[in-house]
Amino acid sequence: MLERTPLPRYAQVADAIRNRIRRGTWQRGEAIPTIDRLMAEFGVGRVTVRQAIQLLAREGLLSPEQGRGTFVTADPGSRRRLQVQTSLADLAEMYRGDAPDFEHIVETDEAPRLSEADGRAADGYVHMRRVHSREGRRYCLVSLYIARPVFDLAPARFRRELAIPLLLDLPGIAIERAYQTLDIAAADIDVARSLDIAVNAPIAEVRRLFVSPDDLVIYVAEASYRGDYIHLEMDLLKSPSPP
Repeated sequence: MLERTPLPRYAQVADAIRNRIRRGTWQRGEAIPTIDRLMAEFGVGRVTVRQAIQLLAREGLLSPEQGRGTFVTADPGSRRRLQVQTSLADLAEMYRGDAPDFEHIVETDEAPRLSEADGRAADGYVHMRRVHSREGRRYCLVSLYIARPVFDLAPARFRRELAIPLLLDLPGIAIERAYQTLDIAAADIDVARSLDIAVNAPIAEVRRLFVSPDDLVIYVAEASYRGDYIHLEMDLLKSPSPP
């Protein structure tokens, strides 16, 4: 049975099915239970189950076949493509050589919201808001803020490449401090529409901030990732780095 939450009932059913596929309960090519069985399990109507299946079909996880049933079309865990990294070097290496599709939504001179602890604001920033996708699936909606003097070093490359490896490759750019925070949240209407997911579906909100040796904030990223694209591994016995 489903819980009482703001999440639509079809989205709750879709989440349950999605999680079972991710855990390998149903393998690729295997039929999931019938609509009648899913209706009985979740205590919902036929329309709700069909909406959930249609949502997962759009995501590429299921394929309904008339007269045969609904079949899994993705391998377990195959969509967990983004390892959450805990160092700048590892983060850059993860993205290096990657070239996801960009859909530029807007480019402005808007400045990021900064606190005193973040560092000094530059005189100007270039703000790019865009969607990243891989293999035709949208996985990230991101707002990038790049200090204007840094952006002007390679404007064409910043518009077509991933910013983090590029920042580390540009001559004369030094990063003294780099921070990353990650919070689990629920998709609002804008994020849901941009990433083709249900409103209130789980997402990871990531904020990254790079500061130069003179305490200038040269890069800020505010990104919303689909929850099913984030994978976190931590070695709990690994000794912390010395200060």
